[in-house]
Amino acid sequence: MIPPDPMPPTQRPERLETERLILRDFRLEDTEAVHAYGSDPEVTQYMPWGPNRPEDTAAFIARALEQKTTWPRLELGLALELKSEAQVVGAIALHLRDLRHSTMEIGYVLRRDLWGKGLVSEAARALMAMGFEQLGLHRITAACDVRNVGSYRVMEKLGMRREGLLRQDRQLRGEWRDTLIYGLLAEEWGAGPIIQPPERDSAE
Repeated sequence: MIPPDPMPPTQRPERLETERLILRDFRLEDTEAVHAYGSDPEVTQYMPWGPNRPEDTAAFIARALEQKTTWPRLELGLALELKSEAQVVGAIALHLRDLRHSTMEIGYVLRRDLWGKGLVSEAARALMAMGFEQLGLHRITAACDVRNVGSYRVMEKLGMRREGLLRQDRQLRGEWRDTLIYGLLAEEWGAGPIIQPPERDSAE
């Protein structure tokens, strides 16, 4: 028996809150804070976008404001508001990759001075919990440049399994880049970390 096609989220999720973060819709007044991390070359060096110019950030905020009024929708992008600062310090999103097979991809970005504090993992756990437990997703994937150690360490901390390497699958800023693919199934959610393959020697 072939299961029916799953439906995208049909209701706005309640605001997600963790110990240190509030995950919420973007607001117009977030523009300056978004530009602070979006214009940072170190933050965006492995991203397919940026460093942002002011007009790029303004366009992003305009899209975010438009999207938050549209339901159902196939992408959920949320601002990361740090409670201690009461301002936005990053973003996290679930992007639809396969509606029929209930698969979405998670992505994230964080202001550079807050790296290494576990904030992205904290936010991702909350969003993945919603994806698996409320939206009924079967699979959540993630991808990053092979050189982006911080990003794939987050994926591994979340219990995601390294599933493959795409060689020179995209050309960004004049160079071909390799991409690591990670994934986690609903049945694995909450099961603890998965042993990952050993790192490749950089000389290989």
